[in-house]
Amino acid sequence: MKFDDEPVPGYSLPILPGHVSPGRLERVLRAGKFAITSEIDPPDSADPAEVLKRAAIFDGYVDAINATDGSGANCHMSSAGVCSLLTRVGYATILQISCRDRNRIAIQGEILGGAAMGACNLLCLTGDGVQAGDHPQAKPVFDLDSMSLLQIARMMRDEHRFESGRRIETPPRIFLGAAENPFAPPLDWRPHRLAKKVAAGAQFIQTQYCFDIERLRDFMSKVNDIGLLEGPERVFILPGIGPLASARSARWIRENIPGVYIPDAVISRLEGAANQKEEGKRLCMDLLHEIREIPGVSGAHIMAYRQEQSVAEIIEATGVLDGRKPWYPGRDNPKALNPESPGAVVH
Repeated sequence: MKFDDEPVPGYSLPILPGHVSPGRLERVLRAGKFAITSEIDPPDSADPAEVLKRAAIFDGYVDAINATDGSGANCHMSSAGVCSLLTRVGYATILQISCRDRNRIAIQGEILGGAAMGACNLLCLTGDGVQAGDHPQAKPVFDLDSMSLLQIARMMRDEHRFESGRRIETPPRIFLGAAENPFAPPLDWRPHRLAKKVAAGAQFIQTQYCFDIERLRDFMSKVNDIGLLEGPERVFILPGIGPLASARSARWIRENIPGVYIPDAVISRLEGAANQKEEGKRLCMDLLHEIREIPGVSGAHIMAYRQEQSVAEIIEATGVLDGRKPWYPGRDNPKALNPESPGAVVH
C-alpha cells in the first residue's frame, strides 16, 4: 500500500487482520512486545508549545501517551485538546473520557471527534467525584459509568450506530481500554470485576499503582484462571508503576489516594536510603523487572507525576524495550514503514 499524501495523523497505517484500530499501541501488544505507556500532565495553559514540550521527554521510550481527563477532578487542558496537538505531529495517544463531566450526548460526540483527530485508543473512566478537586461546587454528571461507556463505544465502533440507534457513517476505529485496581479489597472480587469490563468491551487495562508484586501475581493468576488472557478476545494488562519521591510522599499517597496500597516494607526501604528520590526510582526499576516476568502481563503503565523526566532513565536502566525504539516525531517517517508487517511500528 502506498500513501500519496498525509492522512489524518495516527491513521497512516492500515488496520491489520484481527485488529480494530490502525494504532501503534494495538500493533505492539498484538505482536507480543512488552508495551510501555505513560501519561502527560496537561498544562494549565492554552499554549500548544507547552504540551509538545511535556511530550518530548517520552520520545523513543513509550508506545502511547495518556492524556489525562481532569484527573483528581482538577481542571486542566482537556484530554481531547492534548490528543489533537500530539496526534498532528505523530505521537500515539490514549484519549481519556471521564463520565463525571459529560452526558452520553457529549461523550459520543467526543468519541467521534477524538477518532477523527487520530486518537486510536480510548480509556473509559467513571471519574473521581468533584469533591476531590478544585471545583467542589461543580455539578457532577455521571450519566454513564465506565462499564456503560465501554458498551456504547464498542457499539459505535462495531455496530456503526449511536446509542439512540441512529447510523454512524464512518465509525471510530478505536482500541478500547479501562482502568482496574487489583490491590484494593475485596481482592477476590477484582478479577470478576475485570471480567465484566472485558465483556463490556475493554481490550487493554491500565491498573492503579502496583507496589505489591505478590498481590499482582495472585491477581494475574486468577485472571488467567477465568480465561481472560488467551484467545482472540484476550485482554492486555499493563500494571501501573511509578517512582516515589520520598517515604513522606509514599505515606501521603497511601493515606489520601483511594485504592493505592503501599506496603510498610516499601516505606521502610525509602526511609533507609541516603537519597530517597533516587531510591524511589530504583524501586520502580525493580518493580518493572519483576512485573515483566509475571505470566500474562503485556506491558507497564508508568505514572511519574512531576518526575516525568525519570521515565526514560527507568526504561533505559531496565532494558524492557529489548533494544527497540518506539516511533516518535522526527525519528522516522510513517510513510517508510512497511504497512503489511505486524511489527511495522516495533523498532
